[in-house]
Amino acid sequence: MPFSLKGKNAVLFDMDGVLYDSMPNHSVAWVQAMEHFGMQMTTHDVYLNEGATGHDTVSRISMRERGRAASAGEEHEIYSYKAGLFRSMPAARVMPGAREAIRKVSALGLQLLVVTGSGQKNLIEGVQRDFRGYIVRERMVTSFDVERGKPFPDPYLKGLEIAGVDASQAVVVENAPLGIRSAVAAGIDTVAVNTGPLEDSILMAEGPVLLLHSMTELSEWLDSCRL
Repeated sequence: MPFSLKGKNAVLFDMDGVLYDSMPNHSVAWVQAMEHFGMQMTTHDVYLNEGATGHDTVSRISMRERGRAASAGEEHEIYSYKAGLFRSMPAARVMPGAREAIRKVSALGLQLLVVTGSGQKNLIEGVQRDFRGYIVRERMVTSFDVERGKPFPDPYLKGLEIAGVDASQAVVVENAPLGIRSAVAAGIDTVAVNTGPLEDSILMAEGPVLLLHSMTELSEWLDSCRL
């Protein structure tokens, strides 16, 4: 039986790579920041680690490159440097099809939430501006709101708590392997939207119920989900 939104009450959207075409900027910033601190991080690494908090990403790469986890001070210094590089870049555009998808989810009478591992305040503020009338800060989960980020289930469990629904009543839209793993671990049906360079098989290995390739394709799929 094809997957549908029947019986669902909330849709939880990731932000980077889903609502915004921001991953190319994140990739350049991460690669340059790690190089500045004497470590190597490839574009492929960035997309594989997407969804984790910045501090978790720093520690993961530090362990691989230096054989040890980064200290709290190092995590803060490296992530702050990366965030500064990101802020200096042109603003990321809204992902094509994202506004249409958000409007259609709202028209279906479903709750809208954003669950992101980001701590980039300019993006967190921007999503409330660019999706005004649909997304507010009180219905967002960011790296500031949980102790353990993706791939742990905590961010999506927090989203369920805010929405006041069970996992069976929600759907997640994610583009990142760690984000899909987080949502699946929380027991939520997850739609993968592969908007980056990773092979479909990497995303499918995390257990989504559906794989699409753009937010425009998601918007078109939503047309078949009239409740």
